[in-house]
Amino acid sequence: MIVQVCVGSSCHMKGSEEIVGLMKQALEEHRLEDEVTLAGSFCIGSCNRVGVTVQVDDDVFTGITKEDFGSFFEESILARLKEERGE
Repeated sequence: MIVQVCVGSSCHMKGSEEIVGLMKQALEEHRLEDEVTLAGSFCIGSCNRVGVTVQVDDDVFTGITKEDFGSFFEESILARLKEERGE
């Protein structure tokens, strides 16, 4: 799985650095560093007024904030990995 966090100017101003930190921490806590490639990306092209844009494989999610990061991670990362593993 490839997770790209937008670090373009708009997302940077909305907290992309914090989202990257939360993502690194969550991946480490769940020991997923070998299953998920985390990368920064300049503008993904789906800017939102609130929050950061994150692309998971081919799917783009907008408006990710530190407040909703936990649910985003559960639904868009953990659930997908479980599905891929057949769990």
